[in-house]
Amino acid sequence: MKILIEEYRYEADAVKEVLQGLDPLMDMQGKVSVHYVGYYYNYNSSVKDCVFILPKVLLKESGDDKQEKVFGEYRPEDIINPEGKLKQQEKDFIYKLAVWVYRAIVVYKNSHPENTIVCQSFIHQVGRGRRRLSNTYLDILLSLIQFNRDNRNLFFFILKNLHSGYDKINWTRTISTTDAIVQRGKPVYLNPVNKKRQVDFDEELLVIFFSILNYVGDTYGFAKEIDCHFQLIKGKQFETYLKGFGCTRLLQIKYKYFSDKDLELWGLCYAFFDESRKVFVNTRQKEYLLVKDFYIVFEAIIDELIGDRTLPDNLKKRQEDGKVLDHIFRDASLIDSRNRKTYYIGDSKYYKIGHELTKESIYKQYTYAHNVIQWNLNLFNDEKEENPSVRLRDDVTEGYNIIPNFFISAKMYKDGNGRFSYGDDGIERTDRKHNRHSQFQFKNRLFDRDTLLLFHYDVNFLFVLSLYARNNASQKAVWKEKVRRTFREEIQEWLKKDYDFYAMRALPGVDGEAYIKGHFQEVLGKLYAPYTDKGIISLALDNKCKPENDALIDELRRYFYVELCPLGQDPNKALPAVATGAVAATIGDNDLALCVTRMGDNYGNFIGQLKAAGKMGIALNMDGATLQLVEGFTNVRYVIVHNKSKRYSVFYTDGKGPKLVAGDDIGNMPVTKKGASLYLVYSVKKEAVVGLPELDLTPIALARSESYYPQLLPVQALLKKAGA
Repeated sequence: MKILIEEYRYEADAVKEVLQGLDPLMDMQGKVSVHYVGYYYNYNSSVKDCVFILPKVLLKESGDDKQEKVFGEYRPEDIINPEGKLKQQEKDFIYKLAVWVYRAIVVYKNSHPENTIVCQSFIHQVGRGRRRLSNTYLDILLSLIQFNRDNRNLFFFILKNLHSGYDKINWTRTISTTDAIVQRGKPVYLNPVNKKRQVDFDEELLVIFFSILNYVGDTYGFAKEIDCHFQLIKGKQFETYLKGFGCTRLLQIKYKYFSDKDLELWGLCYAFFDESRKVFVNTRQKEYLLVKDFYIVFEAIIDELIGDRTLPDNLKKRQEDGKVLDHIFRDASLIDSRNRKTYYIGDSKYYKIGHELTKESIYKQYTYAHNVIQWNLNLFNDEKEENPSVRLRDDVTEGYNIIPNFFISAKMYKDGNGRFSYGDDGIERTDRKHNRHSQFQFKNRLFDRDTLLLFHYDVNFLFVLSLYARNNASQKAVWKEKVRRTFREEIQEWLKKDYDFYAMRALPGVDGEAYIKGHFQEVLGKLYAPYTDKGIISLALDNKCKPENDALIDELRRYFYVELCPLGQDPNKALPAVATGAVAATIGDNDLALCVTRMGDNYGNFIGQLKAAGKMGIALNMDGATLQLVEGFTNVRYVIVHNKSKRYSVFYTDGKGPKLVAGDDIGNMPVTKKGASLYLVYSVKKEAVVGLPELDLTPIALARSESYYPQLLPVQALLKKAGA
């Protein structure tokens, strides 16, 4: 067996004989690389051996010089002839990998009959021709399968002879070897002798052979084509055969066989268990199975396992500008995963392990996403779809659903024993330096068509290769559902680290849609209405813009319930079902507002305490800063908490007037100054006032020395200054 690695640049002299017949071109530096994956038999008199060209994902940069090495350990030119250089575990791995690559190429060829990248010529015949120097595990499996196809008549003939005469009594032997019981003058034999034998070595060899075919079919996806109904060796029992009992048992029964076919069948079974070099293959003709540009096969593998075949071709296969998507599928939205779907747009990157994305790849992915958005908009602009499964733009907020863009590259996973694993079936964020990318026109606008997010994930190359090669529809469907769910949840977790998500519903008496239209620039790209309940809106804010976000939330809470609602959570659980007493504001000419100033973090803390307690205390012994009681102070209707700028919240009083409360009885309510002996306590409704026009706070801060003291002002004065 010879080993070459796809796209590795070899010295021309090192691979001159091994590559005879492929005729690769030498570059200006005297290097040669092979752009194929697969295997071929080199019939050159100095080689006469099977050559594996393995995928470049086996290469990993290693050492200070960042040289590419197989398994991160071996220089590819050092293992062209692997005998004595690879560990047995690594050699076994390469044997099995060759089978999966073979199967994947066959599945790709059968599902893409018009392809131009697969080159093949087969001569898998078992016989007495010239012997190869080595026979790979792949050779053994193919020879077993071919023997089954070529000798079906032989199997039926053997079975017919084996079972002919079964249960027919041999009276001569019965009379001479057993005792009879005489009843009514007639002998009765309780243990007659028939022709059935206790051990049938011909049948046992067939049982072992078909058990091997059954194992090969289950494990590697080859067609079993078992027409004889034997009690096969399976499960734990077959594992004992794989661990050595198979060779032992075959050696015990070998002397029973004399015909050429029996010996040939015995040799194939023994070779399977021993992975020996005792299979003779006719190699007079050239034999190969090669695929050029293996990245196309990798794209087909990923698209088969995660893609969506029901999408129209002009969306997936060829966009209006001629670009072709690798992968696109419809799945649950990141915001409302139960009722809304979005597009997931992906690109396969068949890189060597650790290779970083190029700027060109990133830019092209953004272009793909823009094309999909425009295609979706055209459906509704042209009124071509009445009941869309995906609608990216929301007409109320003019926000756009999040479109997850992703790259998938291959990686080799190892188990706890350091062995490359086929069993790890997950998909995980890549460990490359840059696993996230973003593009936006305006900051803090997640729900904007110009905000595009790009995530980079790795998938276990061995798992997806083997799953595709088995070509089992149910196994693929199970993994597709699992990986899509995992993928969605992973992206949600990433977004929750960068954004704070809220659910909003308009307070009673507020026209939420009218408010959004009236404050369009302030909320553009931050709001999106994805839910079945059109009254619920999602708010997303970049957590790196805290001051700006706090001001916006304070403003929105005057008109909406605004509650934290992480991605994937039901917004109905976060929001109150109905308002608890809040009504729309109607401002009279004599309505008064009690204005309290709080700066910095004290502003938010004061608001939180006020909502919790429903009461507020005004200190009445503030050393000359006593509340200036204006006529009618008992009829205060509004409480305004502000920070001398545009941040303010407005609350209703209960209309019953304030009460005098001793300082010892003040409890946990917010107060204008701690430690006072007497407080004027106002009870307020816990919901913010709705429907008030925007206020101008400049009349509150008349003088710096007085601006921090509570003040009582006519609300109309604030509205007039605001141009109301």
